[in-house]
Amino acid sequence: MMTAAKITDIHAGRQWQQVLERDPSADGQFFYAVRSTGIVCRPTCPSRRPTRANVQFFPTLAEAIEAGFRPCRRCQPERTTPAPDPQAKAVARAARYLDQHTGERVTTEQLAAVAGTNRLTLHRAFQRIFGVSPAQYARQQRHKTFDKTLRESTMRVTDAIYDAGFGSSSRLYETSDARLGMTPREMRNGAHGIAIRYTIADSPLGRMLVASTDKGICNISFGENEDEVLDVLQQRYPNADIIAESLATKPNTPQTSWLASAVAFITSQLTEHPTAATFPLDVRATAFQQRVWNALQTIPRGETRSYSELAAELGSPNATRAVASACASNPVAIIVPCHRVIGKNGALTGYRWGTERKRRLLEAESLTQPASNRLQ
Repeated sequence: MMTAAKITDIHAGRQWQQVLERDPSADGQFFYAVRSTGIVCRPTCPSRRPTRANVQFFPTLAEAIEAGFRPCRRCQPERTTPAPDPQAKAVARAARYLDQHTGERVTTEQLAAVAGTNRLTLHRAFQRIFGVSPAQYARQQRHKTFDKTLRESTMRVTDAIYDAGFGSSSRLYETSDARLGMTPREMRNGAHGIAIRYTIADSPLGRMLVASTDKGICNISFGENEDEVLDVLQQRYPNADIIAESLATKPNTPQTSWLASAVAFITSQLTEHPTAATFPLDVRATAFQQRVWNALQTIPRGETRSYSELAAELGSPNATRAVASACASNPVAIIVPCHRVIGKNGALTGYRWGTERKRRLLEAESLTQPASNRLQ
């Protein structure tokens, strides 16, 4: 008969799979002990995996210790936070090398040699720590170089493409469509010629600006007055053709339809009957930012996550600061609900539009039934 200390066999198969995968989201959910060694470990322990027949699962570390097992010295399950990633220094060396050789072609073998580890270990460690592969990280760095070169020099676009390390203009377009939201030449000119329509309306959170291109919503901001919210839009798109839109006239354009729907959706979020909505977006994001924003959209209404919990869900438990940065850079408030991320101790921490607005949003959501708000 199974003791109360053990996790039931119904769940054991899934727990074992998490151990095999070293799933970061499993840390703190359970512990596994090895009968042949008398040691209890975290699911993410870097040690060699034992034979399944020798493994016993426990819901808490205290129960494992009471059963006679001692804490592992490698993964230190008694720590309140996981031990530093064992490959953190190797990843740091590789990242610095990529930063220093942005315009050059770096092979995986070359990068692994610099890091002092093998290719597979480096790839997995990059995913854990940064949330992206070494190749994705390198592409992001090339994009940063490209952006900076265009904005700070008179170099031709084609020269900037090659200077940033892209083999051709097609390679840039292949990797930039979802991230940039505009062509390289438009970027260089500060979105010159891009039509951005916006409307400003009252909301339960103050004056609200909603803006869109012909591709989708590109900005949602809050402030005390119209000048404040309009300044946010103009700073983000300094040379765009910014056009005020009156929703009362209801012109038959996709942009106006998106603006009207977004205004109605956001206003509803502080009522007893929140609406669900799907909006096309036209926002710039790195691969990691996009992963964070997608994860934010899966947090149910009325619930919150800590930054560390969100990082663990992404498979990157050491990327808490990167997660916080991605939340802070979210340009479409409410639609991507970064207000649902709080401090580990329950504190509201920061919010781009003020912690008072964040508090009011969370209070309103806790009083209403969940509503789906997943973007496509």
